[in-house]
Amino acid sequence: MAETPTTQIKFGILGCAEIARKLSRAISLSPNATIHAIGSRSLEKAAKFAATNNFPPHAKIYGTYDAVLDDPEVDAVYIPLPTSLHIKWAVLAAQKKKHVLLEKPVALNVGEFDRILEACEVNGVQLMDSTMWMHHPRTVKMKEFLSDKSKFGEIRSIYATFTFAADQDFLENDIRVKPDLDALGALGDAGWYCARAILWANDFNLPKSVTALPGTIFNKAGVIISCGAFLRWDDGRVATLHCSFLANLTMSIVASGTKGSLHLNDFVIPFEEKQGTFTTATESGFTEFVTGWNPLPSQHTVMTDIAQEVRMVTEFARLVKSVKHDGAAVEKLWPTLSRKTQLVLDAVKTSIEKGGESVSLS
Repeated sequence: MAETPTTQIKFGILGCAEIARKLSRAISLSPNATIHAIGSRSLEKAAKFAATNNFPPHAKIYGTYDAVLDDPEVDAVYIPLPTSLHIKWAVLAAQKKKHVLLEKPVALNVGEFDRILEACEVNGVQLMDSTMWMHHPRTVKMKEFLSDKSKFGEIRSIYATFTFAADQDFLENDIRVKPDLDALGALGDAGWYCARAILWANDFNLPKSVTALPGTIFNKAGVIISCGAFLRWDDGRVATLHCSFLANLTMSIVASGTKGSLHLNDFVIPFEEKQGTFTTATESGFTEFVTGWNPLPSQHTVMTDIAQEVRMVTEFARLVKSVKHDGAAVEKLWPTLSRKTQLVLDAVKTSIEKGGESVSLS
């Protein structure tokens, strides 16, 4: 049954970050959500953002973030603010009984996130981070392969990387390189996706230890702009992540199991909005004269009429509606995944600060 305006979840947006353009579009395309309000530090900036991004005529325009939270018609807020501001505004949103869709990284450290989580739990509001690729139907299909013991076996290793070559203006002026705004730098912005992918492939079992790899690069302000880490589990499973603002656009996952392997090259943002591909191989070997593979890997294409960010908004709005209208309890899965991802980032950062010393997560 189609949603009516009275049952659609009304979103407020805090801030006019570039990523908010994408999420505004996603909210507009979601069948069970609508943009109700946007707030910025200036009324003019909020109005310009709303006009540029084709907000509906009924959308409220506010010159402060507080005004969005004080609007009684706002059901949920999307928070794309700098990471250093997450704790203040996510906690305030929860206290105002607004459900929270929070940009990643969710916090500067797990201690801050726990305060956000506590506020959401006390006030009975749903919390979800904005890791879009988790909601793509391709992700479900890939997980089916990784869980198939006859085709993939037991996971032994996974490599995840997300890099992009930022221009000089980005490296000098973007909020993601400012210690007072996004102090985690590339680790928080790009490394979040890698850590999430590694945990996802390992059924969200935390590693035994995390060790930063040599070669971390900092900018002049001391913010990480390139780094890597090695993760280890008690049973011998290993993983490697690499994230950087200094290398060509790359967003790859390579997972190896005892029987099979999985490859994809666009896990964060698919090459095409309405489809996603990945490659699998099972019991691979060489041809007689070692001139090729037998059997050849298989390519799989998963079609979708709904972009991954729209699916994310739709699922979040469904959960919010269940709490708001049906009296359901909040879904604890998504905050749990957020917290585990943040724990891995914290461990990488700590290991970097300790000169590559291994950090235990057990």
